[in-house]
Amino acid sequence: MNPEPLSRIADQLGLGPSQYEPFGWHAAKLSLGLHNQLSHRTLGRLIGVSAINPTPFGEGKTVVAIGLAMALCRRGRIAIAALRQPSLAPVFGIKGGGAGGGRCLLLPPQDINLHFTGDLHAVAAANNLLAALIDNHCQRQLDPQILPESISWRRAVDISDKGLALIETGLNHVPQAPQRRTGFDLTAASEVMSVLALAKDLPDLRHRLQQIVVGKTIDGRYVTAGDIGAAGAMTALLRNALRPNLVQTSEQTPALVHAGPFANISHGNSSVIADLTAIRLADFVVTESGFGSDLGAEKFFNLKCRTSGLSPSAEVLVCTVRAIKYHSGRFDVRPGQPLPEALLQENCDALQAGISNLQGHLANLKQYGVPVVVAINRFPTDSVQELQLLQQLALESGASRVAVTDAFAKGSEGSLELADAVLDACCEKSSFRMLYPNDMSLEQKIETIAKQTYGADGIELAPGVPQQLQEFADQGYGYLPVCIAKTQYSLSHDPKRLGRPSGFLFPVREVRLSAGAGFVLAQAEGISLMPGLPRHPAALGIDVRDDGAVTGL
Repeated sequence: MNPEPLSRIADQLGLGPSQYEPFGWHAAKLSLGLHNQLSHRTLGRLIGVSAINPTPFGEGKTVVAIGLAMALCRRGRIAIAALRQPSLAPVFGIKGGGAGGGRCLLLPPQDINLHFTGDLHAVAAANNLLAALIDNHCQRQLDPQILPESISWRRAVDISDKGLALIETGLNHVPQAPQRRTGFDLTAASEVMSVLALAKDLPDLRHRLQQIVVGKTIDGRYVTAGDIGAAGAMTALLRNALRPNLVQTSEQTPALVHAGPFANISHGNSSVIADLTAIRLADFVVTESGFGSDLGAEKFFNLKCRTSGLSPSAEVLVCTVRAIKYHSGRFDVRPGQPLPEALLQENCDALQAGISNLQGHLANLKQYGVPVVVAINRFPTDSVQELQLLQQLALESGASRVAVTDAFAKGSEGSLELADAVLDACCEKSSFRMLYPNDMSLEQKIETIAKQTYGADGIELAPGVPQQLQEFADQGYGYLPVCIAKTQYSLSHDPKRLGRPSGFLFPVREVRLSAGAGFVLAQAEGISLMPGLPRHPAALGIDVRDDGAVTGL
């Protein structure tokens, strides 16, 4: 898999030398504001890729997305895969790298999985610069004066360092920082990452950074990053990070890799600006959402599409035989440990018992009025009987089309059936609609998602949460959409509730205002914005050979 010079990838998209800047040998930064320069071009079609609730090892959604984009190119279309940059947390934690696998890779995978073009570091730097400026402003009692106990802004790091989730700063009584309790969130969960992913251009980026709420004055007025003069320097740090990264797939087709918010603790989609650019460069844009339709896809529709103004032509729902059987509840699957052998053996009864999870996700997606194609990602342990049964059950459950993909082993050749199904689905009329209007109350928005996406009977708000939501509304933020942080392993908030849970209340422990990103974050019980490392982190298996090649990713 030898990469082509990036100039040849750019040529496929009709890009001139002034419209991209080489970043090393095999990546490039697109020019700032390129999508506005291309506004005269006809828009292509937007294809979302989501999944059912996965096993702890994932179901190959990135592999399927890359394979689909490559197969559409093989069918004579110009197609771009628009994907997130992997966070270092899963790379060194449980899941490992996020640049695809087998014959469906983003090149060069080691660079993309590690420092890449430095965008994640720029996000962390901008986040932590704001934290330092807030503390300095507060301790020196500058106007507007911020109450130390009201400071809501936290620091960020892109490593699963659970020991930093709760810290105390200013211990030496320095003039630059008040003594207070705070903590770190994962960079992928930070509001700055969400701002980067949702900004449409440089002025919008600066405006969103200005709107970030960091604390309160003594009379209860919200203080923003703009109020303390931080937005300009933050914009300077993020100026180049706002530019999407152009790379290539293992079959030398174009891909944009940009931004990396997690779907279980943020909105889980690559950048708006990447989609706005790609849809003017290609016939088809294959954009992946993190985790399942209850997380990444719900936020793709209700947050990202609300911001970009784009409407998807179809949604691909990735599932696997092993994940469906896992949702039968008959197997002991634990994060950080190999999947049990019994799960990988033929068991059509378990497949039928677990199909309710796929049915739940199909019901979720059909609410948005777009055709849904089920992609069965084939694994070597799948039997012919299981694959045939899953195809039948998916069609009976409401899928517009079903295709088996062998992308990992065969690349675009193994994805042609899926590409044809997507092309057919795009011929159907799409009547895209969102789940709720802006003028619905924040509590009603949370309840709507809980009932119509998770299958809950209602919501259960922790003490203080109703008052906090009312305060957000009173301060003028009631129109914002909501972004819910919860487990990726279940349609519900509880990872032990497999299949299609019902008869429960969805518990909301905490809410945060992300005014810059443009949403209210609601955290479910049991979710943390700073994950920890497993007993045997993937980092322990990563090394570098004498020739400089990275192993273990």
